[in-house]
Amino acid sequence: MGITSFYFLCFFTVMLILYYSIPHKLQWGLLLLCSILYYLLSGQGVLILYPVVSVTACYAGSRLLAETPEENEKRRRGILFVTILVNIGILVVLKYVNFGIYTIDGLARLFGSSRTLIESVDFLVPLGVSFYTFSLLGYVIDVYYGIAKPQRNFLKLALYGMYFPVIISGPILKYREHGEQFFTPHTFDYRKVAFGLQRMLWGFFKKLVIAERLGIFVDTVYGDYTGYPGAYIWAATICYAFQLYTDFSGCMDIVLGMSESFGILLPENFQTPFFARSVAEYWRRWHITLGIWMKEYVFYPVLRTRFFTNLNKSLKGKFGKKKGKQYATFAAMFILWLTVGIWHGGDWKFVIGSGLLHWFYIVMEELLETPCQKAMARLSVNGSGKVVNGLRMLRTFFLVCIGDLFFRAASVKDAFAMLRESVSVFNPHVLWDGSVLMLGLDAVEMGITILSLLLLCVVSVLQQKEGVRERISRKPLPVRWILWYALLFGVILLGCYGPGYSASEFIYQGF
Repeated sequence: MGITSFYFLCFFTVMLILYYSIPHKLQWGLLLLCSILYYLLSGQGVLILYPVVSVTACYAGSRLLAETPEENEKRRRGILFVTILVNIGILVVLKYVNFGIYTIDGLARLFGSSRTLIESVDFLVPLGVSFYTFSLLGYVIDVYYGIAKPQRNFLKLALYGMYFPVIISGPILKYREHGEQFFTPHTFDYRKVAFGLQRMLWGFFKKLVIAERLGIFVDTVYGDYTGYPGAYIWAATICYAFQLYTDFSGCMDIVLGMSESFGILLPENFQTPFFARSVAEYWRRWHITLGIWMKEYVFYPVLRTRFFTNLNKSLKGKFGKKKGKQYATFAAMFILWLTVGIWHGGDWKFVIGSGLLHWFYIVMEELLETPCQKAMARLSVNGSGKVVNGLRMLRTFFLVCIGDLFFRAASVKDAFAMLRESVSVFNPHVLWDGSVLMLGLDAVEMGITILSLLLLCVVSVLQQKEGVRERISRKPLPVRWILWYALLFGVILLGCYGPGYSASEFIYQGF
């Protein structure tokens, strides 16, 4: 039952009515019951056992940590290690066993082997396994360090780990910041419910009107890139960048809006990332909760290890305090971005496109920052001017698109082949001579897509200063209703859905 389906809207409507009709102390129980029901209705069935096992392991681990004196550090570390091992073990077996198998077989072929050394294994992967695993692990780690209180009620922790909107595509939660909201009684608040529904509507617009149409164009070119070289590939890659953004952020709008209507405020996952002037800034605006989780639970712990402490001292001795610390940080960042890439999926295209390539970008940005500033000073160029910042945004977007090409391509081999095909011919004329209208979107559909993207850009610009919903809420009542009804009918009339059409799953739903 996809969250863009009619059945899900009926499910949500009934749930919202019940949520504010029952006694407030029972609201969290209703959320848990509906989360389990959603999981069962989403074709997962017996796979619900996986999140149940993860919740059970984290519940037991957190209780044991709470009961173990801080003086018994050895036992506490053992409890934490076993809890992490159970959760990461499930994740690795379900998502990464074949990654290892394919890598071994690929290396064998490089050395002349003509047969498959190890056969792949097919597992049914539960919905949102990467998201709920990280949210639960963060909870246990915080309990270990004493910055989160252990939840004594197993069912309440199960709600935190299995909350149905979040389990679809995130965001990744922190129990110490967001957990108690799930169990706190919420009275009906018209503004929160209205704002939540409005945000859901904007998410549906992004997904059904923009992302679904862009997907048609992207699938055509990426499905036959040798037949569509040059400008076709660049156009499709740019379209995919916007498809990925509108798909993922559209899902977040639906999830966060849905939760807001229940009185639960979840963390933002996007902040107009295409306005970023560097790749590092882009990742502070894109998939924000993943970046924060990786920084707190991977990057900082890695830097504190004995190996990196010694490496830092050694490099400072060789290159000086500033450079030595920078080089040690780069080494730790390599592990960070390798982990980010692997999190996205068990395939080297994800490791490169969402991980190591971005590590390379960020390292080069830091190394070249000072020389570039000196060069601009010699040329009397205003480094903070609008023109320079605009060029930085374009440069960042281009670099991100290269990573997206790897992310979307069928394999690393295909990604490099597409890069080669993208420069094999010079054919920019196909962008205006009508050739692109033969790739799945006719003139009307293309016009709808372009106008929708323009609307997205306008809204994104306005969001830089203030939330659009807040702006609209101050308008006169007739203006507010006209704007929201226009968006509603835009989704109804222009959205890709209905009998004979199956909207694709959210791209990040598979992670």
